[in-house]
Amino acid sequence: MIKGLIQVYTGDGKGKTTAALGLALRAAGRNMKVLIVQFMKKWDYGELHSVELIPNITLKTFGTKDFVYKGKAKKIDYEEAEKAFSFGIEGMRSG
Repeated sequence: MIKGLIQVYTGDGKGKTTAALGLALRAAGRNMKVLIVQFMKKWDYGELHSVELIPNITLKTFGTKDFVYKGKAKKIDYEEAEKAFSFGIEGMRSG
């Protein structure tokens, strides 16, 4: 079995994507494989396009372009979250 690390970033406000990308860049610089799965964030950010150019980093976003308010998630939001979770699990299994 290959040893891997899992980082989870949650919460309100800014900094989650920045923290994840910083750690991903460090790992990729050491020739490690990185998978970033973003839940509820299907927006078009420039830094996400940049990450696509870096070998060893795979980034996949799930969700809609709508903001999900606490306690007001729609059916599509739950479906997208399930897809993201399944994608992440499969990514971990496949290495």
